[in-house]
Amino acid sequence: MRQRSLVILTSVLTTGALTLTACGSRDDSGDSSDSGSTTLTIGVDAPLSGENSTTGLGIQYGVQIAVDDANKKNLVPGVKFKVKALDDKALPATGQQNATALVGDDNVVGAVGPLNSGVAQSMQQVFETADMVEISPSNTNPELTQGKNWQTKKVRPYKTYFRTATTDALQGGYAATYAYDTLKKKKVFVVDDKQTYGAGLAKIFNETFKSLGGTIAGSDHVNTGDKDFSSLVTKVKSSGADLLYYGGQYDESELITKQLKDAGVKIPLFGGDGMYATTYIDTAGKDSEGDLATAVGAPVDTLKGAQDFVAEYKAKGYKGDYGAYGAYAYDAATAIIKAVAKVKSDNSDKLPDSKELRSKVVTAVQNIDFEGISGTVSFDEYGDTTNKQLTVYQVKNGAWKAVESGTYEPKS
Repeated sequence: MRQRSLVILTSVLTTGALTLTACGSRDDSGDSSDSGSTTLTIGVDAPLSGENSTTGLGIQYGVQIAVDDANKKNLVPGVKFKVKALDDKALPATGQQNATALVGDDNVVGAVGPLNSGVAQSMQQVFETADMVEISPSNTNPELTQGKNWQTKKVRPYKTYFRTATTDALQGGYAATYAYDTLKKKKVFVVDDKQTYGAGLAKIFNETFKSLGGTIAGSDHVNTGDKDFSSLVTKVKSSGADLLYYGGQYDESELITKQLKDAGVKIPLFGGDGMYATTYIDTAGKDSEGDLATAVGAPVDTLKGAQDFVAEYKAKGYKGDYGAYGAYAYDAATAIIKAVAKVKSDNSDKLPDSKELRSKVVTAVQNIDFEGISGTVSFDEYGDTTNKQLTVYQVKNGAWKAVESGTYEPKS
């Protein structure tokens, strides 16, 4: 998934660096406590304000619930976890600053995020240099795990980077196949927002749709933050397209679909997981009816393992939207927590120093395998999730409804 100063949201628990001791914790003032437990921090990086914040907050609170559950269940005896959430505002430079801040805190054992693929590109080297694990619940650009030449030769760039979301190589192809085979669309206009996520997703959709026999009626680009799409609407209208495919976020697509419909262009807008948010429908209103979006995984509300998660999210009144990535953020945090448990168990039930702990957690995450609330959580040799499930959603009666769920294998 997904790009857009540094704001730090402080969690309920303090975020001061704490030393890793088996008998207690020590804060920055040097005061000791006899709590009998060590406190470790899981960092979160996502857009927590401004554009993309609806889905970014879903990531933050997905991690918070995982940490609360781990502490309640005592998943790692003698260890308590807390969350340090940083706001990247979907800006790559801010994401890099946040990554530097997280690795500079000796108490941080791993990080969940970011939301946007473009932000991830600015953070990966920072985590790699610190040998600290980073698990994104939402990045989908294939280059992040398989290298720039992933279509011809896959090479993993960073061993510390993982994701619980499947890639655009699958999402874009799945959307194109659904558009051609199920929707029976034959002439599509393709638009992207020039960002890493959006441009990559649109390109894969474009290539797959043409390979199926479809026609690309035209293509164009917009800028993030744009509000007036009259020029684009004119192009789409004159193209005779029966579908508009958009690679980008809901911030722009919710306005594009309104302006299309207002101009009498009554064709559906189809996008990726960057569009799958309640905010899209709230802003576009009735003009969003019939629009479609793909998203990673099966619908969270249908997953038996996620029922308690959804109930807790709602009961606590957390802001944001858990539907897109909340469960995948929960599982990403749980993977880090279970990796800490493995390292501790293998080390005579003691935590090594922070540098060694981080390194060993990376190895443990690579070998992790458990049933999470989103399904099986494990990673292949590139750090990609082995869970390839995808879902197509459509706006029906003012709400996103799942219309198809399955897997997709691109043709070699």
